[in-house]
Amino acid sequence: VPMLRRHGIFQPGSTVAEIGCAEAGVLMAFLLAGARRGLGTDIAASRLETARRIAEMLELELELAHHDILHDPIPEHWRARYELVLLRDVLEHLDDPTAALRRIGQLLRPGGYVFVSFPPYPSPYGGHQHLLRNLWGALPYIHLLPERLFERLIASGREPDRTEVRRLRRIRLSLPDMPDIAREAGYRIVLETHYLLRPVFRLKFRIPIPAIPVTGLARRFPGVAQYFCMEASYVLQWHGGSW
Repeated sequence: VPMLRRHGIFQPGSTVAEIGCAEAGVLMAFLLAGARRGLGTDIAASRLETARRIAEMLELELELAHHDILHDPIPEHWRARYELVLLRDVLEHLDDPTAALRRIGQLLRPGGYVFVSFPPYPSPYGGHQHLLRNLWGALPYIHLLPERLFERLIASGREPDRTEVRRLRRIRLSLPDMPDIAREAGYRIVLETHYLLRPVFRLKFRIPIPAIPVTGLARRFPGVAQYFCMEASYVLQWHGGSW
């Protein structure tokens, strides 16, 4: 919230949606900061139910919907209603990132923004191997190993998690991809930031881990920087091909 407010992307009174909101904690933070309308969508019904209970406890009004941004119809009352859409650690899981961003554009008002963050696939844990919860999943870069060895190392993980790490291996969302994806989907990049260590680590591990920005290097040498850049974040402005 503070970063987007500092750059004028969010301000009290804005309308905010989040795709892949899970328990909607971040979306609720925007509502508590003054957003006047909130929409959260996810494909996991159980996480949405948790979000509803939390919203009731906080006495927050927001719409929560079980919805797949790639395949489900966009409800008419969502169209052109939002000034900001959040897409945190979701785009790398979507089989067609360009199509997903195009569909998200239907939610945006003219000139609206999408905040996107993701770990580039070649980064140490960009393959989400930690989802496997086995010995090998704790090691960096195993997702870059040859296919046969990779399959052997993930074999002891749960089947849903193996399916997901295979999906990410197929998609391989990377830093050099983003300018073309944004342009083809109808956006321009207005802000980008890249970090050696993810800022969220401070909250997750409750120790003052420095995030260490590497934005300048990532802009000049994205194909190299993506191997150690653990978070890429972008603010995209929707134009739908009008400029």
